[in-house]
Amino acid sequence: MWIIAKKEWLHFFNSLTGYIALVIFLLLNGLFLFVFPDTNLLDFGYASLQGFFSLEPWILLFLVPTITMRSIAEEYRTGTFELLKTSPLKPAALVWGKFSGCLMIVALCLVPTIIYAISMQQLSAVGGIDIGATAGSYIGLLLLAAVFTAIGICTSSFTSNTVIAFIAGAFMCFLFYKGFDALSKFPVFKSGNGYYIEMLGLNFHYNSISRGVIDLRDIIYFTGVIAIFLLITQRNISRR
Repeated sequence: MWIIAKKEWLHFFNSLTGYIALVIFLLLNGLFLFVFPDTNLLDFGYASLQGFFSLEPWILLFLVPTITMRSIAEEYRTGTFELLKTSPLKPAALVWGKFSGCLMIVALCLVPTIIYAISMQQLSAVGGIDIGATAGSYIGLLLLAAVFTAIGICTSSFTSNTVIAFIAGAFMCFLFYKGFDALSKFPVFKSGNGYYIEMLGLNFHYNSISRGVIDLRDIIYFTGVIAIFLLITQRNISRR
């Protein structure tokens, strides 16, 4: 499994695309958080990273499919999947290896953003940022990125076209992140069922963890969604 994860890591950074995606990700964060007036953290008047954690899922929604779109689709296109089929590697090890490799890349992209928390803490005149809420938000962000990674790998296993894999991955990530929130606001669910519909979405559980309280139900939800998508990917690979 770790051989596959290492291969995925090296494959991403052996091409210029990987570095361009990383630079664009950090550049977008910097522009939104310290340059653009509507989202500038320095204009809030108090030390808070709430704007960052509200914006970051939307950036990850495009970054993660960029990382995962080639994970399996590229194997189909280049014919290396045929070699993998003849190896003693089990489908589960292949899927978890791909997932681990892609998630490590996403985590690497998130590590430099810790400097935002350090900067806000140093710039704050009184009190500083809420350490508990910030730590919880980072945990929620990593779990959200893990779900997006599982979704991206799953969509990549259905096609040999990386562009289609990217579009499908971004759409599915959006659907699970905000789709249930939109669905819960339909008039038919105003009787009270809308709350339970909203609970099915990623945004509900991400916001819950972002408050700084790690609830076991949120952890179970995220791990369950990851497991479901990776199981679908495994079954799809097994059929091929």
